[in-house]
Parts: sequence; C-alpha cells; structure tokens
Amino acid sequence: MSKGISAPRRSVVRHLKAVRKKLVPFLHTVSNLPRWVYALGGFSLSLPLFLATASAPPPAPVVPPTQVKPSSPPPPAKPDTLFGHYAYEEAPASDLVTIAVAADSYALKLRTAAAQSFTRMQRDARADGINLVPLSGYRSKAEQEHLFFTIGQERNQTPAERAKVSAPPGYSEHHTGYAIDIGDGDNPSTDLAETFAQTAAYAWLRQNAARYGFELSFPPNNPQGVMYEPWHWRFVGDTDSLKTFYKVRNRS
Repeated sequence: MSKGISAPRRSVVRHLKAVRKKLVPFLHTVSNLPRWVYALGGFSLSLPLFLATASAPPPAPVVPPTQVKPSSPPPPAKPDTLFGHYAYEEAPASDLVTIAVAADSYALKLRTAAAQSFTRMQRDARADGINLVPLSGYRSKAEQEHLFFTIGQERNQTPAERAKVSAPPGYSEHHTGYAIDIGDGDNPSTDLAETFAQTAAYAWLRQNAARYGFELSFPPNNPQGVMYEPWHWRFVGDTDSLKTFYKVRNRS
C-alpha cells in the first residue's frame, strides 16, 4: 500500500474543490446586488405575517365594569291627613283618668300625665283668681262621628265646612287623650267661641300654660287651615305626647 491520502478521501477533496470553484463567483455576484433586492426579499418574507395580521378580527373593546350605584333610601311616607287634620289613634282606656264630671254625668277624661298636669294648672290658676273649666277631653271615634256627621248635617255644613270647626272621626286630637277644651268658669257664654280669647282665663293660659306642658293647637292662621280655637289646648309635656303630635308633622 502506498503512503499518503487514501483514494476515497482524495475523491471527497476533489468534490469540495469543484463546489468551491462554482460557489465563489455566486457569492461575489450576490455581494454586488442592489439594496432594493434585499428589501424586496425582506418584504416577501414579512408579507405572509402582514396578511395574517390584517385578516384577523379586531380585538373586542374593553368594557369597564358596571358601576352599581348604592340605592337611596325611599322618601319618608307623607302623613295621613284629611281636610288639614292629622290622623290619630285612640288613647288606651287603661291610661285614661277622669278629671271632671259634666252635668249630664258624662266623665271628662285625659291621659294620666295630661290629667295630672291639668289638675295642677287648674289649682294654680284658681290661686290667681282664674276659674279654668274643662269642657271636653278624650273623645272616641264613635263620639267624633256624631259631632262631625250628625251635627254637621243639622247645621247644613259640607264636610269641608264642618272640618273647619270639627275634625273628621279618626283625625281629632281628642282621640289621643292629650287634648282638652278649656272654658272660663266666670264667663260661660264664651265657651267654645272665639270670644274666649277675650277672657281672663285665656290671658292666664297664654302666660302660663307652657309651664304645665300645654300649648294652643289651632292659633290664628294655622298651617292646617283649621278655624282659630282659643279654647283648644294640647299636652306636649312628656315624650309620648310630644311624639304623638310632632313626629307626624315632621314628615310633612
């Protein structure tokens, strides 16, 4: 065997030299190509990606989460009124106390707290020479029906006209047991009349009634539109009586 490269290896070397001889001119040609050829080649490579992107559907819009507004509390219920009078419940019979007995044996009653305060006020007024006389106190709905409908019809008054001087049943302050009609024992002719405002009894009440927890219910030009009643007073001297008359008004 002769020394040097074997026959198979010499064949591979000859082949590589032949490839190199052909490749060198090609690489020289490629290196001298214009730049636009390279750009065109890059465009041809990116064209499929561009077409795929253009044909894709647009992204869905981003919808912000719905803002849930806190629900506002419902408006307070309006008070139940009829012809300007507020609705009232009847006082419990267990809390009614007799403060006087009329000539026809009719017992005039008030709630316990109002009765005690009126009795004290009546005593103190008498010490000042004033004769306060209770004319009417607690009144049931049945009694108010007679006063409103029967008396109103006897006087040829419409319900609206009658409501100026007497509340419809279910809407009288007298139902509460805290309202009282007061007269001047020395001037009975002024009972339940506007002329009561000219008596010494009324003047004393205007000066002193608040000391005992009483206030005038229907002064002149009152917002309820009820006729001026200088004889009609209500007790607001404790929590229950105050809420009875003023909670309903604060909703209006």
